[in-house]
Amino acid sequence: MGTALVYHEDMTATRLLWDDPECEIECPERLTAALDGLRQRGLEERCLCLSACEASEEELGLVHRSDYDSPEYIALVRKTQTLDKEELHTLSKQYDAVYFHPDTFHCARLAAGATLQLVDAVLTGAVHNGLALVRPPGHHSQRAAANGFCVFNNVAIAAQHAKQKYGLQRILIVDWDVHHGQGIQYIFNDDPSVLYFSWHRYEHGNFWPFLPESDADAVGQGRGQGFTVNLPWNQVGMGNADYLAAFLHVLLPLAFEFDPELVLVSAGFDSAIGDPEGQMQATPECFAHLTQLLQVLAGGRICAVLEGGYHLESLAQSVCMMVQTLLGDPTPPLPGLMVPCQSALESIQSVRTAQTPHWTSLQQMTVTLNRLDVAPVLSTSIHCPGGRSLLLVGESPTCVGAEDSPSPLLDRPYLRPTPPICTAVALTVPGAALALSPGVLHQEGSVSREETEALARLHRSQFQDEDLATLGKILYLLDGILDGQIRSALATTTALATAATLDVLIQRCLARRNQRLLCVALGQLDRPLDLADDGRVLWLNIQGKEAAIWSMFHFSTPLPQTTGGFLSLILGLVLPLAYGFQPDMVLMALGPAHGLQNAQAALLAAMLRSPVGGRILAVVEEEDKLQLARTLARALHGETPPSLGPFSMASPEEIQALMLLKAQLEARWKLLQVAAPPS
Repeated sequence: MGTALVYHEDMTATRLLWDDPECEIECPERLTAALDGLRQRGLEERCLCLSACEASEEELGLVHRSDYDSPEYIALVRKTQTLDKEELHTLSKQYDAVYFHPDTFHCARLAAGATLQLVDAVLTGAVHNGLALVRPPGHHSQRAAANGFCVFNNVAIAAQHAKQKYGLQRILIVDWDVHHGQGIQYIFNDDPSVLYFSWHRYEHGNFWPFLPESDADAVGQGRGQGFTVNLPWNQVGMGNADYLAAFLHVLLPLAFEFDPELVLVSAGFDSAIGDPEGQMQATPECFAHLTQLLQVLAGGRICAVLEGGYHLESLAQSVCMMVQTLLGDPTPPLPGLMVPCQSALESIQSVRTAQTPHWTSLQQMTVTLNRLDVAPVLSTSIHCPGGRSLLLVGESPTCVGAEDSPSPLLDRPYLRPTPPICTAVALTVPGAALALSPGVLHQEGSVSREETEALARLHRSQFQDEDLATLGKILYLLDGILDGQIRSALATTTALATAATLDVLIQRCLARRNQRLLCVALGQLDRPLDLADDGRVLWLNIQGKEAAIWSMFHFSTPLPQTTGGFLSLILGLVLPLAYGFQPDMVLMALGPAHGLQNAQAALLAAMLRSPVGGRILAVVEEEDKLQLARTLARALHGETPPSLGPFSMASPEEIQALMLLKAQLEARWKLLQVAAPPS
């Protein structure tokens, strides 16, 4: 359905009229830099562009109502249109980090109106997602007070609008601005229909806005307890691994349990590298990955609204990365080691502790950990059964603040080219392609019979003639992915040939000099005996009743039978491993007795797209119902996977198996950690 971009050039009209070093960074160039970046990359023309309209005073009153505190806040802002410079300066000094301009009322109404237009477009199905490129920002604004450059609370107004007009009952607000959006928190503090997540620079209360209620123990009040989630960063220099860890171990577990109907993003890019306010190290590519991780929620209905961002180059690149992902482009490789720093892990641990009483997804971990005889974080001196020392990465580093000039990381962000074919399939069931999604191509190509037989020689007894023909088609798909002609692909094979097919595909990848291959095998698919333990293949088998570790690159884990256990497996093990390994490609095989429901298979495939830019080849045995192949093809193509159904708590046995496995692996795979190692 496409991506909306809502904007109006009038929002560049407001500008600081006097000397104020604190406020001068909120300037019109923020919008023009972001828009120029979108135009230079050809992204604006790919969006449905909507010209913003002013929000009505009635719509502003959804949040800034006259029956709260000051009865005339909207009227007060309206009055700024007629004030002279001195009067504007005097009024501005009554608020914290705010400046008014004769055009403030018009611009602030446009900002709120743009946000409402975006929500309307998404919830009516005109578009799938979008970005409102606005100023002034909104997340600090309170019911009757401007604050922190913010006049009207754009995102809060949009959430109230979605509830009132469309009857939504569960809205997730993700605030990744580097400042705490205390305005949103105050507005929804006792409201269980809005889950508000904010990470922010805090430094133990010594960073603006200097509020104790910005800490992790502020979880909401009354019926809203647990629906305010604050993740305070107590050091500068948080990077890609820290942001990913926060999503995987805090936000996403709660979000899946909450099951939102709409995701609103307070998209502040002062949390990106180079920004003078944030002093963080997350590169623009990180925001592409965060966006894609959110796209599995709420049917993909995401409305992003610009908040902060004061380094123009970093802001523009980060906005472009987000819009590219909303449009469905491949996520770029994520630079840097995936090792969260000590301070980030301490913050993650503190927020999980504060939120555990309110969320089943966190309680299931805590209860099981208390029953385990093994500590959740083990020594790094782990050895495999043969006594050979395992390859480890260093301990969690200390966070380092952003340098004055971040240009080396901003000069040329690496983008994966978009392949000509987004998703290709080779299905053995006659007529199966007729029911596939638009844009999913039924591929008839094949490598030569001679080459196929040569590659299959070691497994000749497991391939019948028809299996060899199918293998040739699958190899053709694999080569298309490796050559950059196909982004993702799906193929079916017979149950007897699935394991042998997977082995041939692994060898083909390695022969083609694919540097790192993640292989996720589900069901009765044994690890190939000749699979080298050289770090090029990360083998994860999800099957059976017990976990097994052959090395730090080859292991298996049971398949949970509950939604809570399955989500813990994906978020707590599979994705941290995938991001830590940083593969070039994923092979996903569903073999005999794999046990996955269609929705589970789709979610696994959808979430594995992010670490590899969608480069996935999925192989499914043909005995499975055709609906599984269709569901998987849609997920690989970028469609939001179907819901897993009601959340059910993981069994103690499921969590115990997962935690025992993680405890042994996190010495090597640091993104598995959810708590800081002992000092």
